[in-house]
Amino acid sequence: MRWEGEAELSLRRRPRRREALIQGFLFLCGALSILTTVGIVYELGKESLSFFTRQLWENSNKPLAADLAPDDPVMLVGTAGAALRRGDLIRVHDEIMQVTAIQGLRLTVERGLRGTAAAAHAAGIQIFRGNRVTLLEFFTQTQWNPQIGKFGILPLVNATLMTSIVAMLVALPLGLGGAIYLSEYASARARAMLKPILEMLAGVPTVVYGYFALTFMTPMLRSIFGRDLVEIYNTGSAGIAIGILILPLVTSMSEDALNAVPRALREGAYALGGTRLETAVKVVVPAAFSGIAAALLVAVSRAIGETMVVAIAAGAGPALTLNPFRGAETMTGHIVRISGGDLSYDSIDYNSIFAIGLLLFLITLGLNLISQRVVRRFREVYE
Repeated sequence: MRWEGEAELSLRRRPRRREALIQGFLFLCGALSILTTVGIVYELGKESLSFFTRQLWENSNKPLAADLAPDDPVMLVGTAGAALRRGDLIRVHDEIMQVTAIQGLRLTVERGLRGTAAAAHAAGIQIFRGNRVTLLEFFTQTQWNPQIGKFGILPLVNATLMTSIVAMLVALPLGLGGAIYLSEYASARARAMLKPILEMLAGVPTVVYGYFALTFMTPMLRSIFGRDLVEIYNTGSAGIAIGILILPLVTSMSEDALNAVPRALREGAYALGGTRLETAVKVVVPAAFSGIAAALLVAVSRAIGETMVVAIAAGAGPALTLNPFRGAETMTGHIVRISGGDLSYDSIDYNSIFAIGLLLFLITLGLNLISQRVVRRFREVYE
């Protein structure tokens, strides 16, 4: 039905090509992000698997005590060096063997394994023992030295956690205090002036923070605590610099969480006689706890993944220590240092970088999952 002179009204669905294109473009962006993450995880997992399955050869410091003929299944070894066990893979020159029986210094071996040919070997040649990096060794050993086959990740994890803890001790009180000031105390003019200045810290290159820690924080710590106690490269100064680096992140996200608290809660606290500080600490901060907790967990992830600051200021050697005034190499710092060396592709040292990277990825993934659970657990909805 239509009125005279009025155009016919069509109720059919019209194609919306522009919206369809926009929707397709947004879907493509999301899919590319997911595929990029999957690709990173795939490469980390593939190279890490190669790291944990590669055969290592370590010098047992045990020599052949007598010449070994190509067809001789029994070898005589010296008394020096590490003890060999039944079932061990050993290598003499280029030939790989397996120990099948042991009688004192006489080893019964299976010759010419894994495509190698049985050959004659002269007395005095060193015996190499086969070994693989196991998950138990990787997570429990306290020495990391790929050059000699030591792959205990604990010193690198310890240094990473130390710098992150120091960073959070700096960023948490300063960032939360700054967020409370900007949200509850600062005037609109002061907020408009201070917030851009604070966020400028996020635009400073991290290498600048590294040299700031090395040339300013370390001399200041040495002047306070003594030159004998504080080493030139130490995790304390690196952690303080990382704390300053993540300060804008903590402040900005915490302030957003505080500003999301309804004004009615503040006015109710004021009506009950609460001061501005009591209202901020006892009403606003608890109401915004989920957002503040998420900000802190994201900041911890940022601190753990920081590279240039620790590479410059924390130290260049793995060390298992709880002293923040000593130098210790973090996981990211070790990746930077060792990847800049003359590493051959697909070597055990090369693959160890990916094992460390995969562990870093899992740590940050775990922190993000915890952050989401905290947000869902403590989120408060206001009508």
